[in-house]
Amino acid sequence: KKMQKVYVLWHSHELKDDLGSHDEIKMIGIFSTEHRAKAAIEQLKDQEGFRDYPLSCFEICEQGLDRIGWKDGFYVARWTE
Repeated sequence: KKMQKVYVLWHSHELKDDLGSHDEIKMIGIFSTEHRAKAAIEQLKDQEGFRDYPLSCFEICEQGLDRIGWKDGFYVARWTE
């Protein structure tokens, strides 16, 4: 059986504030084709906020359905003032 795939569109950039710098990450959407994910970038790239960052801040990640995409544990970073 062929694995079904979706395309997850992310936008991320470094954000600097009073607590230092960290990554600001937004999941924009989940698309049935890579073409539709790219069309979403075209639709959003000139919108407020997005237009202030390079196109390289958009990332399309292919993801198989019914599969674990993150198999390792994780670490939580805590900001202190």
